[in-house]
Amino acid sequence: MTSRPALAEMTTFRIGGPIGSLIVATTELELIEAVRAADSAGTPVLLIGGGSNLLCADAGFAGTVIAIRTRGVEVVETGSTVRLTVAAGESWDALVARAVGHGWSGIESLSGIPGLMGATPVQNVGAYGQDVSQVIREVRAWDRHASSWVTLTSAECEFGYRSSVFKREPNRFVVLEVVLELATGDRGSVEYAQLARALEVSVGDELPLALIREEVLALRREKGMVLDDDDTDTWSAGSFFTNPIIDVVTAATVPADCPRYPCDEGVKLSAAWLIEQAGVERGFRVNADARARVSTKHTLALTNTGGATASDIRELADVIRRRVLEEFGIELVPEPGLAGF
Repeated sequence: MTSRPALAEMTTFRIGGPIGSLIVATTELELIEAVRAADSAGTPVLLIGGGSNLLCADAGFAGTVIAIRTRGVEVVETGSTVRLTVAAGESWDALVARAVGHGWSGIESLSGIPGLMGATPVQNVGAYGQDVSQVIREVRAWDRHASSWVTLTSAECEFGYRSSVFKREPNRFVVLEVVLELATGDRGSVEYAQLARALEVSVGDELPLALIREEVLALRREKGMVLDDDDTDTWSAGSFFTNPIIDVVTAATVPADCPRYPCDEGVKLSAAWLIEQAGVERGFRVNADARARVSTKHTLALTNTGGATASDIRELADVIRRRVLEEFGIELVPEPGLAGF
C-alpha cells in the first residue's frame, strides 16, 4: 500500500500529518479547476506554495491540498522602470536574485526570504526597510466567491503590516499573478538601521544592489532565517510572532528601552525584545526533553529540532505568549497560518 503524502514533506517546519488528496497545479487553469472542483464538492482546500509560513496539524488535512507550481515571468522595461508580471508559483528569492543581477531595485532587501511569489502579497512580506506593497502595482486572482477572475490594484489589496485583503479573507482569493514595478539602475537605498550599521553607512545612503543583497543574506543567516537542511534552527516558519502594534497610551507603559517604531496604526514594538525581557532566551525549551525550542540564533523563531509535533510548537508558543502577557500586558500574535486544526 502506498502511504499518503504528509504535510511535513511540504513545509519548512517539517511538521504535519497525512493529506487527504494532493493536486500539483503547474498551470493557471489546473489551479483554478482544482479549486473550483473542491469548492463545488464542499471539500476543504489548502493552498501551499513554499510552505514557509505554515504550521500544519499532526492529524493532517482531510481535504484537498493544492501545491501551486505555476511558472512564468514577463518583463517590460520602460525608461527608468521595469514591470514584472510574475506567476504565483515562481520562487521569491530567485526573482530577487534576478532583479539584483539585472540592476532592478526595490526588492534587494527582501533577499533570502523563502517561499513563492503568490504568498508575498498575502503577508505583505517585508524586511530591512522594504515590503512588497511598495512595489506591487496589481494582483490578478481567482475570486472563489464570485467564481471569476479579478484584478486588484495596490490600493484594493488593502496592505498593512503583515496584512492584506487576501489574509483577512483567507478563503476567498487565489493569487494567480503579481505585477511589480521596479526601478532601473544598479544602486538601492539602505532604509534600515541594522542593515546600515552592518554596511557601515547611514540610513538613506545608496549602495550597489549586489552589496545590499549580500549583507542581507549574511544577516539572515546569522539569525537562522535562511533555509539549511543541516541546521535545525532553520526548521521553522521564520518569525513566529509579528511585532505588536499598540496605541500611544499603552506604549507609554512599556519600558523606554524597548525598541519602538512609529507607524500609521500607532506604535510598533519589538516582539523579540518583549520575549527576551519576559525571560525567554535563545534556545529556550518548555522542558529539557522538548523537541521544539526557540532558535539559538533569534528569539522570534520557534524551531523543530527533529521529531517535533505541531502540538509541541503550539505549547512553546503558548508559554511565550503567556509570559509576555503577564509581564507587559501585551498579547503576541502568531504570524504563520494554521492548517488542519
